[in-house]
Amino acid sequence: MSGSTVVVAVGEPVTIEGLGAVARHEARAVLSDTGRAALERARGFVEARLAAGGAPTYGLDTGFGALAEVRIPGPELATLQKNLIRSHAAGVGDPLSREAVRAMMLLRAQVLALGYSGVRPLVVEHLIALLNAGVHPVIPGLGSVGASGDLAPLAHLALVLIGEGRAEVHDEILSGLEAHRKIGLEPLELLPKEGLALINGTAAMLAVGTLALEAAELLVASADVTGAMSLEALRGSVKPFDPAVIGARPHVGALAVAAHLRALLEDSQIVASHADCNEVQDAYSLRCMPQVHGSARELLRYARGVVEVELNAATDNPLVLPDGRIQSGGNFHGQPVAAAFDVAMMALVDIASMSERRIAYLVDASRSRGLPPFLAGRSGLESGFMMVQVTAAALVAEARAMAVPRSMDSIPTSADREDHVSMGMGSARALAEVGKLASWVLAIEAVVAAQGIDLRGLPPGRGVTRAHASLRVLVPPMTGDRSPEADLIAARELITNGGLLAAADRDPNGSISQVAAGRG
Repeated sequence: MSGSTVVVAVGEPVTIEGLGAVARHEARAVLSDTGRAALERARGFVEARLAAGGAPTYGLDTGFGALAEVRIPGPELATLQKNLIRSHAAGVGDPLSREAVRAMMLLRAQVLALGYSGVRPLVVEHLIALLNAGVHPVIPGLGSVGASGDLAPLAHLALVLIGEGRAEVHDEILSGLEAHRKIGLEPLELLPKEGLALINGTAAMLAVGTLALEAAELLVASADVTGAMSLEALRGSVKPFDPAVIGARPHVGALAVAAHLRALLEDSQIVASHADCNEVQDAYSLRCMPQVHGSARELLRYARGVVEVELNAATDNPLVLPDGRIQSGGNFHGQPVAAAFDVAMMALVDIASMSERRIAYLVDASRSRGLPPFLAGRSGLESGFMMVQVTAAALVAEARAMAVPRSMDSIPTSADREDHVSMGMGSARALAEVGKLASWVLAIEAVVAAQGIDLRGLPPGRGVTRAHASLRVLVPPMTGDRSPEADLIAARELITNGGLLAAADRDPNGSISQVAAGRG
């Protein structure tokens, strides 16, 4: 596969950015010496336990879940591992994206390489080989309740490792066996504990949710830009962003957003043109951007902290501890990340909701401070941007309906052995979907606000000028009614690839500055 020059060392600490490089840019993974040593040590404990016999050990020589008390004879232990994977590959629905599957594969390798799972180094090497060769298991997106982790999605992943299931290889769907033959590799033969280790844990929800969280961080930072564009078009005031005002209630997010807005609006001739106007206060959707956007940043920062821990956490069960004990626990339970993704999702809904209100002000001649109705050139004959606000309202309604926290729900499974589950995969999937909806709302705001800025006829602030120019490369001004669909697609792409934020913040590399991202 062609791709990034970044190499991620499995068994060493993995970052959100490293995960994104593997998932989105086809960076390669390698098993680190640290990971190999940890794997060999833990596998030694497992093999010693198997050789010693004695009392049954969950995960090695017993059934699973509600069948944990059923002991399996030694000659059938290899069959036990295959049966576990086959029976648990019970997912349904549309497959996960290639990016999410690549993230899952890296995360599963990372969890195993921490040395708490008791698998051979060969298992991790095999998984990494498939990842680097572009063999991506076809994994249905529905079927996980988030404890004992993401059993069904991970079983579909593991099925390909043993030469079964289906995989996408360079845009071709093949059987697991055919996929192995395509890259000159033999399927994996699993030994005791290895099948269970492949399917326990939070890798699916973490993969989907972490990629969605990265996208959410970009959207929330970009909302400052679209909000600043709207403020210029609406002749709003910069006084509420005064450091003395924000400093009197010094939440970290609010301080960062206010600083970002001041930079975007610096030297605005539009702002200067109405410095002495009689307007006393702006609507909250303009005046309270530091408070609302800032709160969203802080919620995303919390979610990021949870994810950073989870990326390098042992979520298998049972765990092979450094002292040789093989101990059952509950590290597979997805509640920590489920709750974090729910919080991030709610932050995005708030951002989208506030953006829609600014759009509504821009098209409402009674509130837009001199702009024509719906920003149309010939109102009545032309409808201008009437319908894009309707679309934004529909998107926000959809996002609100979707934003019910999944982590509050639980339906017992496995004959009540698993009597409380996290529904974390639902949280991750919902975060991704709400992010898509929010990105469309911000795209609508950018397009409408750019039209409003054009109609003012004066240069906006420095950052807004750069953002406006980057949009105008792709989206020409509306000189008469036309379908806005292509404009919105282009604007959304500019936002989701980081181009709008990068232009506004003068970042030639296209990355998010620490101030803009709210992670400094």
